[in-house]
Amino acid sequence: MTIPDRVRLPFAFDAARLVADLDHVVRGNWIAHFVKQNYDGVWDVLPLRGKAGATHPVMMIYSDPSATEFEDGPLLDETPYIRALLSAFRCPLRSVRLMRLTPGSMIKEHDDGDLAAEWGMARIHVPITTNPQVEFMVNRVPVVMAPGEAWYLRLSDKHSVANRGTTDRVHLVIDAVADDWLLDLLKRAA
Repeated sequence: MTIPDRVRLPFAFDAARLVADLDHVVRGNWIAHFVKQNYDGVWDVLPLRGKAGATHPVMMIYSDPSATEFEDGPLLDETPYIRALLSAFRCPLRSVRLMRLTPGSMIKEHDDGDLAAEWGMARIHVPITTNPQVEFMVNRVPVVMAPGEAWYLRLSDKHSVANRGTTDRVHLVIDAVADDWLLDLLKRAA
């Protein structure tokens, strides 16, 4: 079975508790996304989990496909609900980040070549804050995601995001190894 380019996972996380965790860290040192040619405006990141030993801000937010060891960052201790949410995923987690797209900003259409569950790596989005004017496109078809939902998106396909609203769009973005548990979950949810 081929996994579709988008799958809503069978989780319902508490949106208010996610916002409460975000409120604990929102004034932190957001790091501008380093692939500047892929966006206009402000697209920035707070690392919660990343490559072991990374200290440079870019390396802290980069989901390095060659890395083999990952560790929780100090901000994860300030987000207890997010930490509990992550335990729902019974597969190895690599990078975990909060990613913010501010009003009027857009992520240009691009693809992330290695992000397909069939190839071993899955990216999961959990919206925390969003608005009706956020347009997230995969293969030029909108994906409407509500706060607290969890979505697998095959981002090796073309995708783009535009925040045409007046509030920040913040997603919890989880890069997970697509092991047997996750592949079975995706197939059942599809």
